Amino acid sequence: MHREGKQTITVGLAQIAPVWLNRQATTDKIIQYIAAAGEKGCSLVVFGEAFLPGYPFWLSFTGGAQFDDSLQKKWHAHYMQEAVQISQGDLAAICQACKAHHLAAIVGCIELAKDRGNHSLYCSLVYIDATGNIASVHRKLVPTYEERLSWSPGDGHGLRVHPLEAFTLGALNCWENWMPLPRAALYAQGEDLHVAIWPGNLPNTQDITRFIARESRSYVVSVSGLLRKEDITDYIPHSEHILAKSPAFLGNGGSCVAAPNGEWVLAPVIEEETLLTVAIDHAKVREERQNFDASGHYARPDVTQLTVNRQRQSIITLED
Repeated sequence: MHREGKQTITVGLAQIAPVWLNRQATTDKIIQYIAAAGEKGCSLVVFGEAFLPGYPFWLSFTGGAQFDDSLQKKWHAHYMQEAVQISQGDLAAICQACKAHHLAAIVGCIELAKDRGNHSLYCSLVYIDATGNIASVHRKLVPTYEERLSWSPGDGHGLRVHPLEAFTLGALNCWENWMPLPRAALYAQGEDLHVAIWPGNLPNTQDITRFIARESRSYVVSVSGLLRKEDITDYIPHSEHILAKSPAFLGNGGSCVAAPNGEWVLAPVIEEETLLTVAIDHAKVREERQNFDASGHYARPDVTQLTVNRQRQSIITLED
């Protein structure tokens, strides 16, 4: 627990659509919403999973598992072209915006990882602090279902927490939030503000958000993306094949916030592109930890312990 800093902060939930599969245009939109969150006095603004440049929605309804299919190859090649290369400075403008507006941001990215050969994609959750510094990059541990046709498995390097005023913040991607041990790894580092990012859709958030809040006695902020059929443009190669089978909403939102007692601070919001804001009070965390603290007075480290490997994984070690 951080005694320093404001006890009550405002958090922004950017439930918005990317300029789908367009890195630069989506970056510009992120910067606009960082500015809007700054104007609303937010200490943190959060964007959905894979938001930059977008979630690979086409996989589930265009035969994504067809081997050696020419269309799937073209879409994947375009996805790689629009992915984020952090080492090349693709997030620099977003970092500068955080610094200029004095707030932290969590941005879901599709990362082209130079340390893994620069030709595989990772679903990465990037935490940028209020000084504009990239404090951690967490690569999703296990891509879910058809995501494995596009994304590679990550590692534990990003299982970290960060001070944010009086709070200690941690975050996970999508179905990682259903994984008990990664959650426990964050709890044990003092997390009391948990951020869960999602590509969109109410069924993802409506149960797990309150459950994690009740389990951890922490605030839980779930932020979902949004994608409508009209957001699919001809910037994407052969977009007509994606449009032909797309529903009206590919991601309908579902962003929400639960308090440390498991009750709603903000019930899920769907089918609306908006910047939501909530005020959260650290005193509520302290109140709920009185009767349960999963890593403190209600833990039994003499019986059960967790070991976490936070080394960044690579297939090569160069010794020159």
